[in-house]
Amino acid sequence: MSGTVDKSSEPEHANPEKDDPMSLAFAEARAAAARGEVPVGAVIVRDGVVLAQAGNRTLADKDPTAHAELLAIRAACRVLGSERLVDCDLYVTLEPCAMCAAAISFGRLRRLYWAASDPKGGAVEHGPRLFSLPTCHHRPETYGGLRESEAAELLRSFFATRR
Repeated sequence: MSGTVDKSSEPEHANPEKDDPMSLAFAEARAAAARGEVPVGAVIVRDGVVLAQAGNRTLADKDPTAHAELLAIRAACRVLGSERLVDCDLYVTLEPCAMCAAAISFGRLRRLYWAASDPKGGAVEHGPRLFSLPTCHHRPETYGGLRESEAAELLRSFFATRR
């Protein structure tokens, strides 16, 4: 699979909401919530082309590593036929945890965009601040707080139904 998309059959006026990577990540997060999973979604894009998208599947897969970011990273690597995601950007609805931040670094993603910060489990702005450690070999550009209130509300609503 080449990872390119033939846009010749698309309408002249594309739907920006549909094409926005963060909107796609939110759609994945909502789908995860509908499955009873913590509502986190992730999308990987290169040159404006969506390579992969995923929502959390830890319960469904019975796998503690089945976070949205890792699933999207694995899928994008398969699409590109490489263990490196150079020139790729990751959009995720929640600040990545230490496991996901390490995978982002190992995968050499160019940029990381996230919606809600995670003071308890995050590892970019919070906790270990993985990309700031001297042992971190690759540091993506990071941008947090995109549509933060929307992501926070999605998480609040999900957990309120479980208490």
